Amino acid sequence: MPKNKHKKPGKWTQRFLSLNSSLLADLINNSHPKKAVIGYFTAIPCLLFTPFVMAEARPLLSPKNFSQMSLEDLANIEITSVSRQPERILDAPAAVTVITNEDIRRSGATSIPEALRLADNLSVAQKNSHDWAISARGFNTELGNKLLVMIDGRTIYSPLFSGVFWDRQDYLLEDIDRIEVISGPGGTLWGANAVNGVINIITKKAQDTQGTHLEAVAGNELRAATAERYGGKLADNVSYRIYGKYFDRDDQAFGNGKDAHDGWHMSQGGFRIDADASSKDSFTVQGDIYGGREDVFTGGTGQANGGNILGRWTHSFSASSEMSLQMYYDKTDFSVPQPGTVFNGIPLAPAGIFKDALDTYDVDFQHHFILNDLNKIVWGLGYRSTHDVVSASPSLTFAPAHLDQELYNGFIQDEIKLHDKLSLTLGTKLEHNDYTGWESEPSARLQWKVSQNQLLWAAVSRAVRMPSRIDRDVRFLTTLPAPQNLLIGNDDFKSENVVAYELGYRAQLGPKINTSVTAFYNEYDDIRSIKTSTNPASLFVTANDLEGNTYGIEFSGSYQALSWWRLNLGYRYLEENLNVKPGQFDLNNGALETADPRHQVSLKSSMNLSNNVELDAQLRWTDKLQLAQGGTTPSYTELNVRLGWRPVKNVQLALVGQNLIHSQHVEYGFPGDARIEIERSIYGKVQWDF
Repeated sequence: MPKNKHKKPGKWTQRFLSLNSSLLADLINNSHPKKAVIGYFTAIPCLLFTPFVMAEARPLLSPKNFSQMSLEDLANIEITSVSRQPERILDAPAAVTVITNEDIRRSGATSIPEALRLADNLSVAQKNSHDWAISARGFNTELGNKLLVMIDGRTIYSPLFSGVFWDRQDYLLEDIDRIEVISGPGGTLWGANAVNGVINIITKKAQDTQGTHLEAVAGNELRAATAERYGGKLADNVSYRIYGKYFDRDDQAFGNGKDAHDGWHMSQGGFRIDADASSKDSFTVQGDIYGGREDVFTGGTGQANGGNILGRWTHSFSASSEMSLQMYYDKTDFSVPQPGTVFNGIPLAPAGIFKDALDTYDVDFQHHFILNDLNKIVWGLGYRSTHDVVSASPSLTFAPAHLDQELYNGFIQDEIKLHDKLSLTLGTKLEHNDYTGWESEPSARLQWKVSQNQLLWAAVSRAVRMPSRIDRDVRFLTTLPAPQNLLIGNDDFKSENVVAYELGYRAQLGPKINTSVTAFYNEYDDIRSIKTSTNPASLFVTANDLEGNTYGIEFSGSYQALSWWRLNLGYRYLEENLNVKPGQFDLNNGALETADPRHQVSLKSSMNLSNNVELDAQLRWTDKLQLAQGGTTPSYTELNVRLGWRPVKNVQLALVGQNLIHSQHVEYGFPGDARIEIERSIYGKVQWDF
């Protein structure tokens, strides 16, 4: 890479930065109060860049080349999501899968949900062109709410239903360093909603994305997509990148082959700046802005817009002690056509537009250090404030329409060395929310290093899913004189909770085999239910009248068959047993909270046919889904294939086929004429880096 010392950004780079800053400022200035906090965030770049442009440079590490990694190298990848500090995956006492940048590239994935299909410990189902259901260890329902998802430490779940709007989560996939996927509770370190798992999407540092990246895609379902990214230096120790992307996705289809009118069109841009102020201090500032529209099969078009800005300071006190302080502001706005309410064939409310605007302010501090030869400690504090504004449709609203909430927490975890090969990790998180007050989420993990490359571990932990607005504040409205509401939230709704027991084994069995297997048993209490209401103004009300257990096995294994051919087999077994508490009632007898396959199998193959030709394939089989009221989604088998060719060093061409076995198939949804099926997709891609 050519030297670029103190190079001034070019004309178009300056215009992009100016436009990006202006647009993000517009988003922020239109938000609800707290101007002092917002002003601080908008001032971060100015505060950071000025002193560090003149700071002493520090040598940068070359980006990791995952394409040349052996299975031994992959076993030594450093992750941070399990213990909030760097450790190699082979030493992590948790069920964790790492999706590398190379995995994403070779899979042919064009979105984050598609990339998550590579995780053997996740259930991923596409509902339509723009909506997905993603979960770990069950509860993958329409309102899935037990999975915590982060992008560079920014939490992206919605307080409306404690879940993720996957259609709003996007990034330039080329700039994602890795995705760390933990199945099992992570509440001790990450807090409420990390009940069944944690997904941590980590993007590359700016110094690892220098130069220009261009890509273009055209196909039958992904009709058009383009992305551009430029990375440069503001000084020897200050790197930056800016990017922009756009895609246009075609409609999926109903079972009769007719278009579902659910097309998806989105634009996004952003930046990242990394500065090494000294050998002990580093700073990051990054932000994104997006906007788009989604056609809805029931009629009309939804809109989604938003932006975020994040600042992080990392300070190293010594080789064994480091702290970080992170702050971010996130704004999301969306509107969606809401169909009218129909109950038992009787129209109860007309259609309309539902809107929501959410402002999130978050501060997070953590410090990890080695106390002595026996204790490694990580602790931290956090605070989050949200301002949510709902504009009702005739059939759906929330009361109150405007809601301010605060969440603050503290956690501590100690890894205690009991023996050279035996460690015990104890920790807990205390978290306060405005609905239920204080919640505790303790855990204990025992890990035994059988050998340098074999780990046996066991864990018991507690996690909670705190109430969301749909539990407490929702109002499904009717226009009949009485009752006025079909369903209302419950002011007494409590936090759902789980106590999880896990036993796992991870090993690198020689240079050709890596394997991981985890068995788990989870006990759930106070799970959401719907019961008849004693309020004459409503037929039904939310409650906490479900309990039960889940258990299962997760397996993943990689085999280097030949120097140029690698295979990966993943299998997941899940059994769910939810029931109504004695003497209580649930409208759906517990079936509305689960929609998960009992068995799931994935076989991936990666071949380097020559120095510049790649052939990758993923065959997956998913068992049927059992839905409420006896409905099912049938099992299916599908195949994705990618053929890649690098005619010259900096140019990549690829031909990708997704869902090749069937012209269309269903992955999610209740049987009926309105259930959408996912169509076969074929696209070509060209990528140029210089």
